Amino acid sequence: MTEPLPRPRIRILVVEPMSSGSQLLVEARALGFELVVASYDRDDRRIAEPLREHIDELVVVDTNDESALYDTVAELHRERPFAGLVPGFEFYVGTVARLADRLGLPGLPVAGVEALRDKAVMRDRTRAAGLRVPRYAEAADAAGLDAAAARVGFPAVLKPTRSAGSVHVTRVETPEELRRAYDWIRTDPRTDMGRGLEGPVLLEEYVAGPEVSVEGYVLDGQVVIVSVTSKLLGAEPYFVELGMIVQHELEPPVRAAVEAYVTDVCRALGVTLGPFHCELRLPDGDPVLIEIGARLAGHCIPQLVELVTGVSLTRVMLASYAALDPAELGVFSAPRAKCAAVRCFSAASGVRSFNGLVGLDELAASDDVLEVSLYYERGAEVPPAEDFRCLLGHVIFQAESYAGALSRWNAIGDSVRLA
Repeated sequence: MTEPLPRPRIRILVVEPMSSGSQLLVEARALGFELVVASYDRDDRRIAEPLREHIDELVVVDTNDESALYDTVAELHRERPFAGLVPGFEFYVGTVARLADRLGLPGLPVAGVEALRDKAVMRDRTRAAGLRVPRYAEAADAAGLDAAAARVGFPAVLKPTRSAGSVHVTRVETPEELRRAYDWIRTDPRTDMGRGLEGPVLLEEYVAGPEVSVEGYVLDGQVVIVSVTSKLLGAEPYFVELGMIVQHELEPPVRAAVEAYVTDVCRALGVTLGPFHCELRLPDGDPVLIEIGARLAGHCIPQLVELVTGVSLTRVMLASYAALDPAELGVFSAPRAKCAAVRCFSAASGVRSFNGLVGLDELAASDDVLEVSLYYERGAEVPPAEDFRCLLGHVIFQAESYAGALSRWNAIGDSVRLA
């Protein structure tokens, strides 16, 4: 076990630690950091109660108001300087880069950070670097949809340019389906982390083939590939992520092509420090970018990666943004499993109330199961199976091989059902 950092305590600030970003709080406390968290702390940005014990100071501020956030953080930095600012969620990667730049702290280059948040800009810069991307077109309004469809063709995928979690990512087969999907984006009143779906949309070629994500980090200018994750998706036209397996098995030439491609993507998009999560499709083994995030992956992927490789991407992130030596933070340890996976559960179409899952107790008692978690209380309203919000809980387990993990993943899906 890694010893806490020596005194004086290293002071860092995390902006909105949600999803896998919440693990930053646990690791920071274990390492002895002085941890300040900036959060709106309301609605879907509320800090979970079990995480509060890890926080030294919680600063309540509207994190979607960058000017107010900067004023707050700058004042705290003047009082006692931070060693680093860390984005706790996808939406704050750009925000934190700009704040860090103004305060002279480690961070991603501001000039390139827009390409890591806006999927249309991401496509532009990746293509300009000579790397394969799907055919795509941006549309600012309904009038631009026809021109976008004429350029891209069908089948296609429509998505907001600045969202996350598969929100409103929809496969469309016809102009009529395209218009319905677009109207749904524009009329959906829900927000994600307090943000709506205003702004342009991206229509892109539907790329058939296996979907994987590549997890890695950039240290001292070098791109390091740590693992490849197999992604198991729900039924289209949506792209709900129901499972992940680490490591995904690839033939050596395909693995080499994937690693080279992702390395070039990182360089093209200015990923210069910290962990990244790069999603690809592999038609005929040829990597094609879906998107990349300069952040920790969601859906428990960092846990799976650490189990199989011994590399803590969470600690990589803390070390990178505070300019510390990763080895001193215990980033590297011995693998504990040959293969690890997560199975997520969602409600069937038409189910609107959560009454629990039958079969979880038996799973929790299994030797190969490492974690069982539920996200909803009984009686809670269940969102439709369209994006991450429909997920009800998950099981993390280990296996002796990829084939064994996939078989177990399917068996778990068959054994667990809604009460």
